[in-house]
Amino acid sequence: MIPPYDRVAIGDIEVIRLLDGTFRVDGGAMFGVVPRTLWARRVVPDRENRILLALNCFLIRTPETTFLLDTGVGPDVDRRFVDFYSVERDPGLFGALAELRLGPEDIDIVVNSHLHFDHCGGNTLRTAEGRWVPAFPKARYVVQRGEWEQALHPVERDKPSYLPARLKPLGESKTLSLLDGDALVAPGIEAVLIPGHTAFHQGVKVVSGGRTFFYLGDSVPTVAHIDLPYIMSYDLYPVDTFNNKKALLARAAEEGWILAFSHDLGHPFGTLQRSGKRLDFVPAAGPEND
Repeated sequence: MIPPYDRVAIGDIEVIRLLDGTFRVDGGAMFGVVPRTLWARRVVPDRENRILLALNCFLIRTPETTFLLDTGVGPDVDRRFVDFYSVERDPGLFGALAELRLGPEDIDIVVNSHLHFDHCGGNTLRTAEGRWVPAFPKARYVVQRGEWEQALHPVERDKPSYLPARLKPLGESKTLSLLDGDALVAPGIEAVLIPGHTAFHQGVKVVSGGRTFFYLGDSVPTVAHIDLPYIMSYDLYPVDTFNNKKALLARAAEEGWILAFSHDLGHPFGTLQRSGKRLDFVPAAGPEND
């Protein structure tokens, strides 16, 4: 059962966090130049200095369309990734959809923030014959054009993060919609370019009934990353991350946006409240308290 705190209402649009699972990553890598003595006060590492992260996906249900934001690692994650990152998936994205009585054919649009394996692994599935096919047969897949090109032909540093063989079927099946910067995906749903983690990383903005929801992707992966210096060492362009994050979070606090985090297990949603120069996180209430 999807708990109440995993749902928020944005006007007549419902947003639901669907957990594809959890994994563990080195805490130092997740917080970059910030010393362990500081970040460990926010997130307690295990004996191997790893922190527990969520594989959050977000279902958006408008009166007309059902969207999925990111797809986690997917059910066909490679064994070496499972072992290296201690991936656990139960029930996973497709199991979470089933709890809502939804199947892959019920998804109309999939929007990927970017194409690292932990955000698009569920885009495709492997058949019994070993072929990769779109996991959501009726869906249109939306991603930035530059991100798609980088994913298919990654530079050497990026090769471990991308799985081009699993992505190519999307292009071949003609279900792909490539964007060039900010773009309206559907009424009230906008893709917003946020470079930094990758050159063409994007977030998703939802506006309805006077409220705004914003999916941050990996520009701010957890609540612990709200402070500006807390930037992942995985970010290819950290200065861009810093500048874009500063502007985005300031606006979110000023306008009362509900923010969603890609890798925060305990706090998928929340708002920001300014306290002097600081921005403090405030967990979002469930729909019954809106």
